[in-house]
Amino acid sequence: MTSEARLIHALLPLCTPTEGVQEINLDYAATTPALQVAVDAVTEFIPWYGSVHRGGGLRSRRSTDAYEAARASVERFVGCPPDSSVVFVRNTTEAANVLAAALPPDSRILCSPAEHHANLLPWRSHAVDYLPFAHSLADFLEATEGRLCDAAAAGRPYRLLAVTGASNVTGEVTPIGELTRLAHEHGALIFVDAAQLAPHRRIDLTGLDVDFLAFSGHKVYAPFGAGALILRDEAVRGGMPLLKGGGAVRLVTLDDVAWGSSPGRYEAGTPNVVGAVALGAACDALAGVGMERIAAAESALARRLWSRLDALAGVSLLRLWPDATDRVGVATFILAGVDSHELGRSLADDWAIAVRAGSFCAHPLIAHLLAVDPGHSQALLTAINRGEQISIPGAVRASIGLGTTEADIVSLVTALAHISAEARGVEDVGAAVSSLSTAWQAHDPAAAPGASGAAAEKL
Repeated sequence: MTSEARLIHALLPLCTPTEGVQEINLDYAATTPALQVAVDAVTEFIPWYGSVHRGGGLRSRRSTDAYEAARASVERFVGCPPDSSVVFVRNTTEAANVLAAALPPDSRILCSPAEHHANLLPWRSHAVDYLPFAHSLADFLEATEGRLCDAAAAGRPYRLLAVTGASNVTGEVTPIGELTRLAHEHGALIFVDAAQLAPHRRIDLTGLDVDFLAFSGHKVYAPFGAGALILRDEAVRGGMPLLKGGGAVRLVTLDDVAWGSSPGRYEAGTPNVVGAVALGAACDALAGVGMERIAAAESALARRLWSRLDALAGVSLLRLWPDATDRVGVATFILAGVDSHELGRSLADDWAIAVRAGSFCAHPLIAHLLAVDPGHSQALLTAINRGEQISIPGAVRASIGLGTTEADIVSLVTALAHISAEARGVEDVGAAVSSLSTAWQAHDPAAAPGASGAAAEKL
């Protein structure tokens, strides 16, 4: 580990088990552990927990102050412009659904097909069109511009372009600034699913001119059930709240309602102030260290992860855009001759390495990357509707974060080398893995320390 990475680890300690757990965590893209500062903020706040915006007592006032202070922390973290509001939600999925409900009925939505289900399904309550899968980033930008331009020229412009900030499957980072420019040039707004972007890159909504953005606390080291939706207020003025109830209104009669303004309009009910406090603390801590520093340290680890996986016999990394130059620390792959679900189980049970196996709530993208025949997907749907048990094609995903070390990556690749050799029927598996480790060290001595944890035992 570099001295810079050690410093970041020291500045941003994670709340992790201290006894009895030897598992290596390479599943950050699903859920991150909590930053210790987020846990401490919650512990400090809990004695003052009370009703937000609904009481004159001391606990209520302290809770309201903490809630609004957390909102201000999120605003700073994403560079929120003055004409926008931070709405607290449970997660990115809820954020997209809140926005979908706030848009005018039958809005025309243009969506990438490479999205997490959270950024696919909510728009189906409107008139949604999907871009084609593109074989390069350049093709994706060209297709997006063409669709936006054609719709505007026909007098039926899209209201919203919905895209991810970074793929939860391939890690590829979307050029948000360019897409925002294209959307605005052709009369559309833009929504960015930043669930995978926010933990790894600095976000400046003011500079990007993005209209809507969402991310989850449990992706940015604050897993206490809170997330954020940033709304450009004017763009959803008069929008219908997804949740209807107290706190979202100014006046209610038996036959009418005067809704409040954003953000309260979209935060009906007693809010999750504990989650907001944790999220605000995490945002402040990450921003305090600097997202650019975090990105640089993670990128060095990610490059080693990708290069070593690429060098392993039988391993195929899944990529959507070969020309994409920016990727967060996600590596999704398949291993020839080994079922991906079984591979994930083996890594966890036999090697004490936590990864994710499946289709990562991105069925269309995984089907595309694995070249699954559309007829097979339709057959699976038919089988599900008949009540049958099915197996959905999938892959394995390793993802890095603040707690990841070079030794963790060595352990993963060593385990995969061992599993791959066994699957290929190599007689002397130990010798094959040892020779691979020697080759790594000769190629990159600094990146090839001895394998740690369960992998070291295997060797």
